[in-house]
Amino acid sequence: MGDPRLLAVSEPVRRFNTPDLAALLTDMQDTMQHLSGAGLAAPQIGVNLRVVIFGVAQNPRYPEAEMVPFTVLINPVLTPIGSELEEGWEGCLSVPSMRGLVPRYRELQYTGVDDTGQRIDRRVSGFHARVVQHETDHLDGILYPRRIRDLTQFGFNEALFPGEDLQDD
Repeated sequence: MGDPRLLAVSEPVRRFNTPDLAALLTDMQDTMQHLSGAGLAAPQIGVNLRVVIFGVAQNPRYPEAEMVPFTVLINPVLTPIGSELEEGWEGCLSVPSMRGLVPRYRELQYTGVDDTGQRIDRRVSGFHARVVQHETDHLDGILYPRRIRDLTQFGFNEALFPGEDLQDD
């Protein structure tokens, strides 16, 4: 947090199925898997492109989360479905050792393309919707603490959740 690259609006990807894009995605996947994350945005590894990856199957950090299919989402557009928000605890690799209670749209549609330029169009809810919103925020230079309504619900993991072994998202 504080790195100016995390506050910038990312540039759209214009060329697909390239060696550079493949290398970026490999780096992002390796980073996300190494840290048992639910998702990662290109700006988090210093790349100013509108690229996010996310996915959760059996993840010890999210034992109660529903499955989210592994997705490469490039140039995403999010459209809320309805106005219902739900609050949930979030953490982030860019804001280490902290958590905050963040309101997110309960249901949304997201569109974009994959690494080959094939269109993606999904309607999702719950944890899947939360993850894609969190990661897409990174592309607009927004870190989750800016979304927190009540700062008494933001703090260090060990203070908010004593005795729990929480890692960063």
